[in-house]
Parts: sequence; C-alpha cells; structure tokens
Amino acid sequence: MYTHVLSFAALAAALVAAAGPADAQVRRGHVVAGRSAAGHGFAQWRSASRQPGSATVRRGLQTSDGRGYRHERSRDHGSGHYSADRSTQFNNGRGATTSRDANWGDGSFNGSRTTSLNNGNSFGRTTSATNNGDGTANYSSTLTGPQGATRTVSGTVPHRP
Repeated sequence: MYTHVLSFAALAAALVAAAGPADAQVRRGHVVAGRSAAGHGFAQWRSASRQPGSATVRRGLQTSDGRGYRHERSRDHGSGHYSADRSTQFNNGRGATTSRDANWGDGSFNGSRTTSLNNGNSFGRTTSATNNGDGTANYSSTLTGPQGATRTVSGTVPHRP
C-alpha cells in the first residue's frame, strides 16, 4: 500500500512541475509523503497558479488505506465580470462543486451561484438588477432548492429624493 502512496506522490509532483512558465504567471507547489505514527502512509499536495486576473489553487490528500480528497478553486475577474469555481471531491464518492458568476455594466447586473452535489441535486440563486435611468431600479432574484422548488422575488426600488 505504501508504494501506491509514493507513486501517487510522484505523480502529484510531476503534475505540479509539468507545466512550463508563462508570461507574468506564478506557479508554486509542494508534495509531502510520509507515514503517520500508526504506520499509515499518506501523500499531501498543493499547487497554485496565478496570473493577472485569474488564479487556480489545487490541494489534496491521499492515504494508504484509500481515504482522501481533492479540492480545487479558481477565479477569473476583469472589467465587468467575475467568476469563481470551487470543487471538493472525496474518495468515497461524495463531493460538491460551486460556481459563481457575475456580469455588470451599462446599468445592469446579472449574478448567479449554483452548487451541484455528486448525488445529482443542485441548488442556487440567480439575481438581476437594471437601472431604469429615472432614479429607480428593477430587480429579480430566483432561489432554487435541492429538490427543484423555486421562489422568485422581484420588484422596483423607488427613487429617493
């Protein structure tokens, strides 16, 4: 079993070092492999890749008895947009992925957040707002539950003198 952990650690180290450097990009990572006091082997890793406007971080843990997880988060932003994704997956099949997106400009905003579970359920919300140009704004927000039920709230924000 320990040889599997060491080969997994070698694979993780190769993945961290495989990609070549790009312009204005920073890549960092590390891998730790060893044995616990009880004699169980483990491999733990982390890598990060950053460049202007975006970043990705990955980390994980694998044990010689088959337990472990991997987590990844990334973000991308610029003028008028933002997106972020997070995913955590466990060796036992459980896990979740969350995505957030937002766009704005020309007096409007659209945003969403969705979480998807490995069992097929998902839930989240979407929100939009629009400036009417007369000091008022319209908004709408829809929530979706894990069983598929939705609820929408919408209205107009009045002008305040």
